[in-house]
Amino acid sequence: MKYCRPRLQFKSSWLLAILTAITVSPAIAEPANFGTLNLSKNFDPAQGIVHGFTSGSYSLSAISNRDRDQKACIGFADPNPDHIMVLEKDFSELTIQVDSNNNDTTLLIQGPDKTTIRCGDDTGKSKDASVSDRNWKSGTYQIWVGTFNSGVKHDYTLTVEQQ
Repeated sequence: MKYCRPRLQFKSSWLLAILTAITVSPAIAEPANFGTLNLSKNFDPAQGIVHGFTSGSYSLSAISNRDRDQKACIGFADPNPDHIMVLEKDFSELTIQVDSNNNDTTLLIQGPDKTTIRCGDDTGKSKDASVSDRNWKSGTYQIWVGTFNSGVKHDYTLTVEQQ
């Protein structure tokens, strides 16, 4: 008696393996909601200005509860970063400021690696967020502009300034 292996079963198992591999593969990172800033030393101040709007109900504390200086990371934003900032060289000092007409905004900046986090909330008497820090290494940074309350939409201008 001659044994015949059913070909349909063999093809089905290969198809199942391929579909499983596709399904469990990690998702490709989404681009920034409002584009990319490419900044080199002594950049023109106009290059450091971008616009966007807050949205979303994703808790920024899901990325990190605290930043590298132990400041709380708070607020709600879209899961995708709002902006990508590429620093072509190291910067000794940068300030990243949100201007949303004094609405209650927050900031979370991740980069140039996954473990370096900077967070900001109110700036002085303003409810707009900012981060002013030293030792910005060259590389890619993801920036989220959030709001204190979930789902709130505010137009804003984000400004990156070098000292």
